[in-house]
Amino acid sequence: MNTLKLLPTLLVKLLVRIAYRLCCLLPYRPDKITFASYRTDRLEGNLAGLYTELKKSYPGMRYIFLFKKMNATKTGKLSYVLHMLRACRHIATSAYFIIDDYYFPLYLIKRIRDTEVIQLWHAAGAFKKFGYSTAGKSFGPSEAYTKHVPIHSNYSKVVVSSSEVIPFYAEAFRMPEEDIVPLGLPRTDVLFRKENGLRARQKLFSRYPELRGKKLILYAPTFRGKSHGNTKTDIGPNFSAMKKRLGAKYALIVKLHPYLPTATPARPELSGFVYQLDEDFSTEEILLLSDFLITDYSSIIFDYSLLNRPIAFFAKDLDAYEQERGFYYDFGSFVPGPVFDRTESLAQWIQNGPYDLEKVQQFAQRFFDDFDGKAARRIAETLIRPRQPFEISGTVSQARSI
Repeated sequence: MNTLKLLPTLLVKLLVRIAYRLCCLLPYRPDKITFASYRTDRLEGNLAGLYTELKKSYPGMRYIFLFKKMNATKTGKLSYVLHMLRACRHIATSAYFIIDDYYFPLYLIKRIRDTEVIQLWHAAGAFKKFGYSTAGKSFGPSEAYTKHVPIHSNYSKVVVSSSEVIPFYAEAFRMPEEDIVPLGLPRTDVLFRKENGLRARQKLFSRYPELRGKKLILYAPTFRGKSHGNTKTDIGPNFSAMKKRLGAKYALIVKLHPYLPTATPARPELSGFVYQLDEDFSTEEILLLSDFLITDYSSIIFDYSLLNRPIAFFAKDLDAYEQERGFYYDFGSFVPGPVFDRTESLAQWIQNGPYDLEKVQQFAQRFFDDFDGKAARRIAETLIRPRQPFEISGTVSQARSI
């Protein structure tokens, strides 16, 4: 990557660094916790789980939300630059800055304040490679780029699901292993409470009564590409063939990656079989509703394994994907379910099995250290320490967003 191609990035870096330095002249707020994400426009997932716990544990803290999903268009990128300049104020003045994914402005600055940055990485376990583990691949960052933008820098702590994956995150983020802590993921706490599943089904049948009594198949493919909206969409199973083979006893829920548009074009021939619930249901609710999970290389398999339900993999482009991105484990021996490349075989497995739930259970035990539904509480008690001279007032501060 030559300097000319990097010029827009270098200009943005200069702007963000100046903005951050100026914002460091503002008063530091020891009572302020900021939650930030560029993968969503709303509070959800790990950030929502931890926020709910922190509200109970530290009601007097001031909570700020910085959620802006980046649009890959030129206008969208410009809008995100302006958002980053505003975000500098909260990076500079917060006691804790909590993220769940790649967060570009953090990698452009030299942190000079006492802000602790906590990375609640959105994926459990360790499956497909990410971060510096992909350096040198077509998917990964180049040395020229990371020289100017040291990705995944400025983290104080990274929270992961199990001790086994610590070395992979240390490699991906180029961090000391002692700063990667296996406290569990807050969003998975929902999956341990039976009443959440009952509520999700009541909600589903009130909005889609025709689904009552049907087996629900969740199809959740991984994201392909380097930016929002950039992915292949023609590598999944043939939904029309699935509908024909499975009949009226089944329905398919499609769960797209957050980087993709929230709606897929409606196809009349799939009416009554394919449903997309993203607007009405959280990811955790969709997991609780599903009787089967079909994916390719998505890390959603880790969360779903906690429910001990059948998982299968539809991987037509396995060789190409492994070449482009790679995995931390050997794919064939690692995955907790059968691998298919033909829709007919997949549909037959859904109907008849066999379902190796013991393998799913062993997979969950390998990639989660705790099974108590208290990950958010562990993080709050271990990593969040209200600082003097701030004293908890007992009143909830107003949560704000920009």
